[in-house]
This record gives sequence, structure tokens and C-alpha cells, in this order.
Amino acid sequence: MRSSIVSSILGWSRPVKRFVSVAADLCLLSIAIWGAFALRFETFNWLPDGKQLVVSLATVLVTIGAFVRLGLYRAVIRYLSEHAFLAIIVGVAFSSVALIVFGFLFQALVPRSVPVIYGAFAFLLVAGTRFSVRAAVRRPREKAKNSVLIVGAGPKGLQLASALSQGVEYRPVGFVSLVSSNHRSVIGGLPVYSVEHLEKAVRELDASRALLALEDVVPVNRKQLLAALEKLSIPVQTVPSMSELVAGQARINDIRDLEIEDLLGRDPVRPDTAIVSESLYGKSVMVTGAGGSIGSELCRQIIRHKPKVLVLFEQSEFSLYSIERELRSISQIESLDVTVHAILGSVTHRRRCEAVLKAFGVQAVYHAAAYKHVPLVEHNVIEGIQNNVFGTWHTAEAAIAAGVERFVLISTDKAVRPTNVMGATKRMAELVLQGLSQRQSQTVFSMVRFGNVLGSSGSVVPLFRDQIRDGGPVTVTHPDIIRYFMTIPEASQLVLQAGSMGQGGEVYVLDMGEPVRIADLARKMINLMGLEEKTTDSPDGDIEIVYTGLRPGEKLFEELLIGDNPQGTAHPRILMAREVSLTWDEVEEYLGRLTRASQSFDCKAALNILIEARTAYSPNGGVADLVWCKSGAEVPEYHDQDGKVLRLS
Repeated sequence: MRSSIVSSILGWSRPVKRFVSVAADLCLLSIAIWGAFALRFETFNWLPDGKQLVVSLATVLVTIGAFVRLGLYRAVIRYLSEHAFLAIIVGVAFSSVALIVFGFLFQALVPRSVPVIYGAFAFLLVAGTRFSVRAAVRRPREKAKNSVLIVGAGPKGLQLASALSQGVEYRPVGFVSLVSSNHRSVIGGLPVYSVEHLEKAVRELDASRALLALEDVVPVNRKQLLAALEKLSIPVQTVPSMSELVAGQARINDIRDLEIEDLLGRDPVRPDTAIVSESLYGKSVMVTGAGGSIGSELCRQIIRHKPKVLVLFEQSEFSLYSIERELRSISQIESLDVTVHAILGSVTHRRRCEAVLKAFGVQAVYHAAAYKHVPLVEHNVIEGIQNNVFGTWHTAEAAIAAGVERFVLISTDKAVRPTNVMGATKRMAELVLQGLSQRQSQTVFSMVRFGNVLGSSGSVVPLFRDQIRDGGPVTVTHPDIIRYFMTIPEASQLVLQAGSMGQGGEVYVLDMGEPVRIADLARKMINLMGLEEKTTDSPDGDIEIVYTGLRPGEKLFEELLIGDNPQGTAHPRILMAREVSLTWDEVEEYLGRLTRASQSFDCKAALNILIEARTAYSPNGGVADLVWCKSGAEVPEYHDQDGKVLRLS
């Protein structure tokens, strides 16, 4: 009944609502004046004389006019803010002064205390009725909102609470402060709990979810915070970073699932921006594979260092169109004045690469073009070799011919003692560049090797998130499989940092801390989305983790170094590997043999060459190339560099 009456009132037209507000204020102000005189004369039987009546009416009418000028009747009561509060204060103060002035003009009996008492009564009645109506109207809506606990009691947390209060989906019920001394305090009318009392806060405030609103510049022990959040029985989400807010890329109330770097439980690696800027500012730079996950982020990072020209080299038309459009927008909005060229082409076409490099006077190349999905490359051996090995070789030779100053290869931890074709081709690509670095000194070649990139195409995090949203199960290949992880921005920053440090032939790796167990990552994501893992001990859980077995070419753990004696660099989190390399004559011989094997589509010969080429390639399963297997080819025999036979079943 009550809600229907409220809905009916809310359905009135604006003119009707304003008329009701004016009529109500006329009555309330009249009551305030009568009350002030009655209190002053200490009698409830007080009636005004003729002059007092005129003064009272004039005061009320002038006050209504003041409220109109202050815009009080334009304010929507259900969304009243501090601005309406201030308008009432100013209007009432003006009204009290008007009462004094009219009393003097009409020579009416207006004791000095009456305007003060009247002002207090008028404010209480006008403001009190409005905020009471606001509370009555908003109460059902507030109850319908999802109650949220804001983790972070800084400026971002307060801004988020204010934005959510004005919205229609979430209702802030309290804060969690990372500073223990803030426990049991109150901010913006909401209670504050310390991290140690996080579970208590959720229970007492009946929060349905937790929102992370951490300050970008304040150091946070992410691992400890995540461990506390995982214990909650509610989903945990986050809000955009301050850089996204400042750039206008997002709003404070754009709620989303936890950022990938939050799942890592460690602070991201920061580059030395001064050194990176020096190597890019005013230069002509080309990124191959510019439309891919790593290549596109590289472009976003590079363009903000204001190169003179940025060349996007990509074979996928749609990917190229998308990144070109985004970069042109960034350049225009941020007034970077960078010339962006979108070039279609394949890194396997040397003449095309050389023509592009010469046409735009490219000084630095970041080679991100590669086939990187392990099972797909395992099923398409020759194409993987063509793109990863010959694509790198042809682009590098084109760079030498075009007089490019720096060439940086994006490599992978799977190139270390590889058990799959993708890793073997990337290790072979490293050997190619090391050989070219020995052959000449004009172009500085360097390689950057890092672990799995979260958020890239084929990453486990988006896959797990989709599986959890679909109700499960979450598929993990093996309960003990572990991986090193980093974010796309981290990987891109490392590439830029290494590109500025390289002297020729170095392989750089990132000190990525402790590896992450994939099954633990899946459990963490399930818990942080407010769900429970379904196990034999907990059959009523929400999401089950299913182990599917290792895929072709996959191993339980990855390494970043072949040797055990890495060398430090100017950056505390970047190491330089000390590993075996081949002379250019040896590399050239292997490349010639790979060319002939590829041209004849001989997977047997191609894989045998990768094993012989001191890549440390040791396949852990049978030949998985789909076309090769379909053709019924004989099982090949492989030999390692010591002549030992490696047979693939």
C-alpha cells in the first residue's frame, strides 16, 4: 500500500510537484513564524495583529521568491544533495533578515529573538520535510540495491561510495581500511573496519559483494590482502585505476572482475621510463604482429613515448584496423603528434619487410609476430616453423639491409629446454638472431624471454572466468602444473626496457618471483567470484575443477633460464641469460635444411633438424601435426646433438 502511494506521487508531473512544494513551504514558513512568536511570548494562544500579519505574509512570500531564485524547486527531492542543503540555509538566513526589515518598515512588534527562533524553525521544517521525503522515497530503492563493502578508505573509496549512492544497483554499507588504526571509525556516515576484521564486516553489514578501491600510489601487500579476500563467501570485484579515470577511459562506478595483476598477488614490474623514452622519442619504430595481444600493448606503450613514426605491421586485416583506429585516437586525444602507418604484410615475406623498413626509415623493430598457441603449433608444424623461425630470420635480414639500429625479439619461457614445437621454434629464432649478431654489428639484436602472459589470447584467466560464469567445470590439464605469470603491460614494458639496454645478442629474462600453480589460480578465481569449489568433501559446492591431462608438447613446469648463472642488469628485476649460441655458419646450415624440409612438407626432417640444432628440444609425445598424421606418414626417428635416438610414438 505504502509503495503504491509513493509510486503514485512519483508519477506526478513536474509542475504539479513544484506547486505542492511551494504550497507546503507556504504552510511550513507560516507555522515557523507563528511558532517563533508563540515561543517568544510563551503562549500557544498568540494571534498576530494587523501589522504582524502583513510582516509575516511579506516574509513568507519573499522567502518563497528567494527559494525560487536559489533553484530549490528545480531540485528533485529524491536526489537532494548538499547543494540543496546550502540553498535552504541561504534562503532561511535571507528570510530571517527579511523579517527584521519588514518589522522595521511596518513598525510592527517583532522582538529581536523572534527572527532567530523563526530561522531555526524554518530550517528544521523546510529541510527536515524534504530530507524525510527523500528518505521515504529512497528507502525501498536502497533496500533493493546490492549491499557492497568497499575495500579502501582513501579518496578513491569515498568517490566510489558517492557514485554508488547516486546509482541504482549498489548500496555502500561500509569501508575496509588497510590502516589498522582506522578501525571502528566512521567515514561519510559509514562504519570502517580494518583488514583483520574483514569477515566480521561482511557478516555484520550483510554485504553481498566486496569492491576493491585501492589507491594507485599507496603500497599494498597484495598477497596478504588476496588471502583475506579469498576467505569471504562473497564475490570480490574492483574499480578502474586512476590512470583510466584521468584518461576518461572508464568511470569510477564501472565495476568489473578483479584485474589480472590482482590475481598474481604481487606488485607489477615498473620500467625505467627515462631510459625507455630516450630510445624511442623522435624515432621511427615498427612493431610486427601489431594487432596481437602483446604487439598491440607494445604499440600503446610506445606511442606514449612520442616516437616520430609508428609503423604497424600485421597480416590480420581486422586486427590491424582495430589497433590503428585506437592508436590514432590516443594520439589525437593526448596530443602526441605521432604519425601512425598501418601496413598489411607477413613477416615471412622478406622483400615486403625490407621495402617497408626502408620506406619509413625505421630505426627500431619490435618483433612480436609469432604463432604462440602450443597445441595449434603442435598440430601445424611446418606453419609454426615458417612463421616463428623463418619469419624472424627474414625480418631480421630485412632490418640489417635497411640499416635498422635495434631489433628486439619477443621470446618465451617455453624456449627453455622445449618439449613442444612452439618452444623449439622460438629457441631456434633466438639462435638465428644470436648468429646474426655475431655476423654483423650494424643492427643490435636482443631477445626478451618471459612467462605466460595473463589476458592474452589463449590465456587461462579469460578461459577460467568464462567457465566459472557458465557454471563449470573449470578444466586444468594437471593438478601439479605450474607456470610463471605476468601481465600484458608488464611484458610490454620489459620488452621496451630490454630494447633500450641491448648491446648485441643478449637474452633478457624477468625475475618473476614464485611460479603459480594453475589449479590454485583456478581455486582463487572461484573463491573471489563468491563461489565454492565442488569436491568429494564438499559435494554441494558450485564449481568443479576437472583435470584433462597434459596436452601434446606441454610440460608440468616452465623455466626461464637454460643455465644457472644469470647476470644482473641496470634494472633490478631484469636478468641476462648466459647460454650456448651457434656460429652464423652453423645457423645458416640448419636454416637451409629447414627450408628444404618445409618446402617438401617433411615434418619428420623438420623436427629432426630442430632436435639437432642444439635447441635442447626433447619432444614428450608423438608427432601431432594433423595433416602429417592424416596422411599416414611413417613414424620418424630423431637424434639429439649427441647422436642419441629420440623416437616419437
